[in-house]
Amino acid sequence: MDLRIFTEPQQGAIYDTLLAVAKATEDLGFDAFFRSDHYLRMGSVDGLPGPTDAWITLAGLARETKRIRLGTLMTAGTFRLPGVLAIQVAQVDQMSGGRVELGLGAGWFEEEHKAYGIPFPKEKFARLEEQLAIVTGLWETEAGETFTYDGTYYQLTDSPALPKPAQSKVPVLIGGHGASRTPRLAGRYADEFNMPFASVEDSERQFGRVRAAAEQAGRKGSDLVYSNALVACVGKDDAEVARRAAAIGREVEELKANGLAGSPAEVVDRIGRFAEIGSRRLYLQILDLDDLDHLELISSQVQSQL
Repeated sequence: MDLRIFTEPQQGAIYDTLLAVAKATEDLGFDAFFRSDHYLRMGSVDGLPGPTDAWITLAGLARETKRIRLGTLMTAGTFRLPGVLAIQVAQVDQMSGGRVELGLGAGWFEEEHKAYGIPFPKEKFARLEEQLAIVTGLWETEAGETFTYDGTYYQLTDSPALPKPAQSKVPVLIGGHGASRTPRLAGRYADEFNMPFASVEDSERQFGRVRAAAEQAGRKGSDLVYSNALVACVGKDDAEVARRAAAIGREVEELKANGLAGSPAEVVDRIGRFAEIGSRRLYLQILDLDDLDHLELISSQVQSQL
């Protein structure tokens, strides 16, 4: 079971804070540092000093880390034209020496689009399908060849399909709860399917849909990595769990029911339930980015038992 650190910087973080978390992620033996791609805070937090851009952040971290994987859960397809996104991800992959992964979703948070003047189209999912075809198609085009795409929403003519990523294949992540369209897209394009903030039972059901969709697309269900994203709140005792829950504005019992919360032993046991249904990777949503002791505890007393 891989453990990855997943951050939500729109809730309030500067680059230096994210760098400190990424370096701790690397030093403590976690597999990867991922971040959300949002431009507006959510809930009652003030979000100060304001948002950071996902791919600019990852470009910086690509030069300041050496081992960990770097990526997004999820880049919003509404934020960037697919040809531009393919260039950005390929460049950051080169800057990292081939450690980047692209999580790509349709986009859903209308308020952030209004706040920053970003168009919020009605046909987001159909656009996402074309975006996936374009991004992966550009990367797969042989050097010296050109890429042309004539879609409903995007048209590319004789693109040189450059630059190329450092990796021969940048892993593409697709995730979500949708019962039909999401599994179909994952079955065709994804290297990893991520189920965000869901129960063991719902995850098992969705993993089954994705496996079936992959087989319908001519792949093996086992070709994909299956993963979950869950909020983490771990403490060495009840008092520490309660303190960490209060710091992120959550209730302990709710976190135990819906996330990875409690003592290290409790969390290891819950991770085991996800492993039993085929989840091979967990993204630990860390909401208090100043609490690096939290990461150390998870590394020493949870990750060490996996």
